[in-house]
Amino acid sequence: MASHIWSKENQTGADETVQKFLAGKDILLDRHLFLFDVEATIAHVNGLSRIEVLSDEECQTLVSGLKELAALYQAGDYELNPPHEDSHSAIEFWLTEKLGPIGGKVHTGRSRNDQVQVALRLYMRDRLNSLQDLCVSLAETLLNRATEMHDWAMPGYTHLQRAVPSSVGLWLGGMAEAFTDIAHMVSMTKQWINSSPLGSAAGYGVNLPLDRDGVAKELGFDRVQINPQYVQNSRGRYELQALNALAQATLELRRLAWDLSLFSSSEFSFVTMPEKFVTGSSIMPNKRNPDVVELLRASHSVVEGALSELQASLSLPSGYHRDLQMTKEPLLRSFEQSLPALEIMTDLVANMSLKKETMHDAIDSDMYTTDVAIEAALKGQTFREAYKVAMSSDSLDSRTPEASLKARVSLGGCNNLGLDLIAQRLKKLK
Repeated sequence: MASHIWSKENQTGADETVQKFLAGKDILLDRHLFLFDVEATIAHVNGLSRIEVLSDEECQTLVSGLKELAALYQAGDYELNPPHEDSHSAIEFWLTEKLGPIGGKVHTGRSRNDQVQVALRLYMRDRLNSLQDLCVSLAETLLNRATEMHDWAMPGYTHLQRAVPSSVGLWLGGMAEAFTDIAHMVSMTKQWINSSPLGSAAGYGVNLPLDRDGVAKELGFDRVQINPQYVQNSRGRYELQALNALAQATLELRRLAWDLSLFSSSEFSFVTMPEKFVTGSSIMPNKRNPDVVELLRASHSVVEGALSELQASLSLPSGYHRDLQMTKEPLLRSFEQSLPALEIMTDLVANMSLKKETMHDAIDSDMYTTDVAIEAALKGQTFREAYKVAMSSDSLDSRTPEASLKARVSLGGCNNLGLDLIAQRLKKLK
């Protein structure tokens, strides 16, 4: 392979050990970015043609070559491997080997700095689209199960102690609303990051009238990120915001996984998970372990760690610094780990079984005391006095979960779940 794209005459460059350190994991990580890099390069070439830096013939030749390279990559006939430093170098070297000197024109007016920025921007937009779709799908599935079992009684807990009678509709409906809100936040995050950095070069512009607006439009960006130094300063910051959106999803995923882990235990025995979501023990034949749920619960730790990595990497002065290379891996690792987790949780929720009688029987008479206190207050007694005597009420043993749920008429309560309102909000996010 030819020398590095940054090499100059009579420059020996870094030795093998140093070069390996400089490149890091880029050639592996860029496998997630390669097609986005090619897409952005096509848009850049078209932009160069519009300002007559490239002739129409050169533009057509380069675009055809880039499309061929993308097709080869998708078919598995081209791989990113060392000794390429990164996807940017690989694209230019392939074009030069395939098309000759014209391949060297592809980099006119751009730096690897804005090249990696635009590839990452396109990657984030794509993965945030997937994240929003997955949150919507999980919310829909939770809503369907909540509607199906809306009046199934189950204990409501505070401090992990039995508190008041609740329902499956309220429990799963709450999770559905959470993922609906998260999908909305992801949508706003997509809008915020959907700006084009391409054309900022190394952070100071170039002495060419680049068609930055046209290139941005071709790539589907809403706007151009104007100041080239800000483009460099925003690297890592946009990734941080994308990870913050992802973290909200994995945080709620962890909460739901925790509930399922508890409720599927022998001590609760409210939930039975399908066989494909459990494993056995290598030594204890009796075990039915919720390994999938536990790994779903752990997914948030990957994102939380990535957020810390990014924040630590961004303690920098203005301009581009090679430290920013270290922001790529945590972003890619988090999305590639978390998106499948959300998909698996949707499948699990759709197919899990709940034990109606077991949940019903777990509600004991003490859990009706809040109902007793409120009823007494409605008859004129002060709530504080009613609160004090509720535990000694002689009506506790005669009460039923069904009556308790039926009386809960406040919006969101067990007899007024508002699942249709959540569904309306969710519909707007599709």
